This record gives sequence, structure tokens and C-alpha cells, in this order.
Amino acid sequence: MTKLNRREMGNSSEEDLAHRVLKDIKAPSDLGLLRCVQCGLCTSMCPASRHSEYDAREIIKRVLDNDESIIDDEIIWNCFYCYTCHSVCPVGNSVCEVNQILREMAIQKDVGKKQIESFMSFADSYLAEGLGIIPEEYHGQLKIDYGKHWENLQEQLQDIREDLGLESMYLLPEAKESVDKTLEAIGFKKRVQEIKDVRNRK
Repeated sequence: MTKLNRREMGNSSEEDLAHRVLKDIKAPSDLGLLRCVQCGLCTSMCPASRHSEYDAREIIKRVLDNDESIIDDEIIWNCFYCYTCHSVCPVGNSVCEVNQILREMAIQKDVGKKQIESFMSFADSYLAEGLGIIPEEYHGQLKIDYGKHWENLQEQLQDIREDLGLESMYLLPEAKESVDKTLEAIGFKKRVQEIKDVRNRK
């Protein structure tokens, strides 16, 4: 079903959750959501379904049943985005792509903003440096996980880059300014502030 055909549908069909997902800009035109036969192949191959209460087949069933509570359900945040469900689906559906859209719907509500607030330190690094770097608050855990290897990397990173003939990983001021303007124009700064406002209201 093409996006044009979706727009041509009557208002009643466009109002349900499945059609709102299909109309989303992130939904590919060939997403087989409405063709789902609930065969369960997605769940049988899904690592998130194997290691948590996440059930890929159930996610799609709830969307098709117009169950709006799925948007507020924390279970949608267990998807790894590995696209295994996508690769095995016989009708071309993709639970991970549906999940991405459900998460964006959740982010429009405070429940979704709360789910991603722990990543705000990464957002701050984009705003401060114009690129993604591992925030200092995660260094302690990385030191536990990687021991001396992490310490050596941190201490010798610039030397290693120079040995490899790489320039500084940090942007030149003019490039940083350009990135900053882009982040402003696309609404990134506004979104970050909205998420922080939710955290501050706790």
C-alpha cells in the first residue's frame, strides 16, 4: 500500500493506531503491518523476546487491535533494533520499525521523555562539542567493565590518533558553529530542553 493510497483512505480508517503508524514519515511505503497474520516468526527469532517479557508478535497485535495503551507500555523500549523480525517476516512487516514509531508517539507524551532522559548527557555532548563523545558520567562503569584497557585508551587516545595519522577528533570552531545552527534548526535543542523539563518536574 503506497503512502498516497493511505492518504486517500477515509477518515475513519486513518484514525486507528495502525493507520497512524502507516502514515508516519518513518514508515516505509512497503511496511506489511496490515498484512500481519500473527504467525509468531518475529517472536521466535527476537533476542529481546528471548531475554525479556517483550513479545514482538503481541506488539503488532495490540497495534492492529487499536490498543492505545501500547504507546505508554514500557515494553516497547525493550526492542534492540536488530531487525531480525524484519528479516524473517513472510509478509514484509517490521516490528522494530513499528516500535520506532510507537516510541516517537510516546516521546510526544511525558512517559516517553522519561524513558530517554538518561541519554541527555549524550545530547549535552552534541550541544557542547558538536559531536558524540562518551560522557564522563559513564567513565566509571566503563573502567569497571574494561579495567586497565579503558584507562590506557583514555590516556593514550590522542597519541594513538596521531600514530594513525588522524587529526583531532574535536571540531574546528567554524564547524562546531555550523553543527550548532543545524541542531537549532532541526529542533534538537528544543527537544532536549523539553526532556530536561520533564526530569526537573519530578
